[in-house]
Amino acid sequence: MVSAGDFRNGTTFEQDGNVLQVIEFQHVKPGKGSAFVRTKTRNVITGAVIETSYNPSDKFPSAVVERRDMQYLYEDGGLYYFMDTENYEQIPLNEKDLTDSFKFVKENEIVKVLSYKGNVFGVEPPNFVVLKITETEPGMKGNTATNTLKPAKLETGAEVRVPLFINEGEEIRIDTRTGEYMERA
Repeated sequence: MVSAGDFRNGTTFEQDGNVLQVIEFQHVKPGKGSAFVRTKTRNVITGAVIETSYNPSDKFPSAVVERRDMQYLYEDGGLYYFMDTENYEQIPLNEKDLTDSFKFVKENEIVKVLSYKGNVFGVEPPNFVVLKITETEPGMKGNTATNTLKPAKLETGAEVRVPLFINEGEEIRIDTRTGEYMERA
């Protein structure tokens, strides 16, 4: 059992026959009245996002989500193929099962495939990846002091904003949770 007061990002629980995952949470203590927990949850099976408020003492059965390390192989006609590195079993996933942060994953990279009672519902990329910049405006001498950013296209096709001194062909580290540039690699 997990109580609403213990919610954290990524916590999964069952409510009314649905499996929900906490995307955002906020403990609110108004001046008048009792405290409550405002959450944004995602139904792991359907993908629907719901905003709800809970009493911090509400208890829910926790849902055990299996996370398996798998290697991303390739994409073919909207299906993305993953291979279990232990038994070499391959599974295809639809594009709708992938999160927005999957755009930072290269072929042959190890990711975590999430499933609940045998039903795969998502893919979790590594927190940090190193990618090469394939397209960006050239950097100018002296553009190092400001926090100005420019768009850059990565080898996976994703776009991020990088500082002005970063040039085409350089490798950079990206936080896949936020989609932001971290540093040069």
